Amino acid sequence: MPGDFPDPTIAKIGNTYWASATSAEWGPVFPLFKSDNLVDWELVTHVFPGPLPDWCDANFWAPEIFYEGGKTFIYYTARQKNGPLCVAVASADQPEGPYTDHGPLVGQPLGSIDGFPMRDEHGDLYLVWKEDGNSKGQPTPIWAQRINEERMALVGEKVELFRNTEKWEGCLVEGSAIVRHADYFYMFYAGNGCCGKCCNYATGVARAQSLLGPWEKCPQNPILDKNKTWKCPGHGTVAEYEGRWFLLHHAYYTDSHEFVGRQGILSEFTWNAEGWPEFQGQSPQAAPLADLRVLNVTDDFSGPQLAQTWQWPVGEQPEVGVSDGQLLLTARPQGLGAMVAQRTFAATYKAITTLDFASLAPGTFAGIGAIGDHANSLTLLAGDNSLQLWHVKGGQQQCLTKVAVESCKHLSLRLEVWGGQRYRFSFSPDGVTWVAMPTESFAINGTYLPPWDRGIRVALLAQGPASSTVAFNHFALRNQR
Repeated sequence: MPGDFPDPTIAKIGNTYWASATSAEWGPVFPLFKSDNLVDWELVTHVFPGPLPDWCDANFWAPEIFYEGGKTFIYYTARQKNGPLCVAVASADQPEGPYTDHGPLVGQPLGSIDGFPMRDEHGDLYLVWKEDGNSKGQPTPIWAQRINEERMALVGEKVELFRNTEKWEGCLVEGSAIVRHADYFYMFYAGNGCCGKCCNYATGVARAQSLLGPWEKCPQNPILDKNKTWKCPGHGTVAEYEGRWFLLHHAYYTDSHEFVGRQGILSEFTWNAEGWPEFQGQSPQAAPLADLRVLNVTDDFSGPQLAQTWQWPVGEQPEVGVSDGQLLLTARPQGLGAMVAQRTFAATYKAITTLDFASLAPGTFAGIGAIGDHANSLTLLAGDNSLQLWHVKGGQQQCLTKVAVESCKHLSLRLEVWGGQRYRFSFSPDGVTWVAMPTESFAINGTYLPPWDRGIRVALLAQGPASSTVAFNHFALRNQR
């Protein structure tokens, strides 16, 4: 699952595997992919394709797909408005939705995340989750508590299963995923720092004959750790395919690391003589794609609606239309403006868009940008007969350069990136001859762009009064090694 696909979940429903992952601060929230072989995946829809649930506004993490009784449930993490991180649940009659949200199940003062539903040895349903103590310098217990048979509320008392006690686990254990095999429940879990250039995440396993314990941690932990290709593997869900066992988890590809984000990796394991799961070489064996061109993106906006691969900041769903081969994006006056964005798949790439320059209303700007988040971006915006290159770091905006542009019907804008760190912008009135935006050096240093938990997106932007609409005719993203 290439690109930014952290904390993945997987479930088999009928003969089809369904997968989702953390959305963090990008909507639409929680993509739903399907596959019949664990390798070839199709994006079908999203759990929350439009407005967010009323109770929450950020940190859409770690969905867990659970199918039972002919219904599909998504247990997920989100932050309550002006409140803590919570584990909540949504349900649907079909895995592709539509989903009805039922709100939070638990939200401890320190935060509750990474919910995982599991029936115990007596058939009683429990929610297993992590108390987010590390956010306040405290331990991180893994709790279990009964869920009622409607699967939408906790009952009884919570029970601690275990917490971070081993050196390799660092300040936390999290990302529980439980499977029953032979006489034991096995919990795959992650420890240490998940994200960013200094991450040291790894995967361990513990087992118990009763869901409520006592739990025994594997003496070989961590059973899944970094190698030369993949770094910080962790937080996944188990799947079985034709008698073979796999963990779908995330990891950073070392060549692109935080600039692309945590990618979805399928790692196979076997059961050893002592009954513990074992990964070959104790590290991911997945090979990176030999030809990244298969992940190239081309969108001429020829369909009846916006392709599902486009994203936007959560809570800021843009007003968009697709008509006659154009993306029509209604402007927004705040911040960077309205945007639609695509995930990146490599640290070196080129992105190009063409917009209707002549039709831009006064005071309206349209362009292309590399977006970490609202506070960190590099954007090239066209408008008012000019091109402006904007640098936003830590919320501080600076116009690096501005050039006049002669009137033309269409204007093409290009973003080139090398190694995720160097960024160069160019423009072309005819789409053939390119002129680089003048800067102090050949390229701009964009090392600061990625947030700690997300990869960079390439966005199309419309900034200006809400009465203005910007027309884009083409978008292309070309990946390189």
